[in-house]
Amino acid sequence: MQTKQHHSDSNRPLADATLLACADCDLLQRLPEVPSGASVRCPRCDKELWRHKPDSFNRTFALTLAAAVLYVVANTVPMLGLHAVGREAFTTVVGGAAQLWNNGQQIVAGLVLFAAVISPALQISFLLVIVIGGSREQPPAWVGLMLRHLEFTRTWSMIEVMLLGVLVALTKIADYATVVIGTAFYALFALVILLATIQSCFDPREIWERVAWAEADARRPVDKKIIAEVTT
Repeated sequence: MQTKQHHSDSNRPLADATLLACADCDLLQRLPEVPSGASVRCPRCDKELWRHKPDSFNRTFALTLAAAVLYVVANTVPMLGLHAVGREAFTTVVGGAAQLWNNGQQIVAGLVLFAAVISPALQISFLLVIVIGGSREQPPAWVGLMLRHLEFTRTWSMIEVMLLGVLVALTKIADYATVVIGTAFYALFALVILLATIQSCFDPREIWERVAWAEADARRPVDKKIIAEVTT
């Protein structure tokens, strides 16, 4: 029976927190000090490694709180209404998904519910928890775990796709009924812009630098490597 031996020098954290491997070409390099707004690019493949985003914590926290408020509004008040033959009908985002389910479109209803309701909620919740937890003097390890899964929620958050589909549907039924655009529609539109702004302000590297290492005493010094290029 063969047993695997763990080498004492393998899989160890480095003492220099500025060392970073390029995600595209794996070149190990040191991130230099950069001014606000400047970006650091790999000298080999020209991939952007990091961009200095000033006041990332406070901006992300404020914008995420605003996004949470908009999300509640967007999912609690009517999004669209139809007026025809003296009758009116209004629906919310969740109500639209429920109507699709009742009409036999279970797959479409599930996709709409997941991409327009569940994923944005997870994205906003994860961001709030990450920023609040990361602001502590010693952030817990689960902050890093949530940060690792944040990209999944961001990828599946497709409110803009749903809004585009709604606009296409409105143009088709405009000749048959009067369309009443509700408050939730504007809230969703503002939420799309706000989530994009959060992504441009949020700096995951700042969170990772705060998360404690599992083997904090195992860091060892390393030699200097190629310094990345700075562009403004």
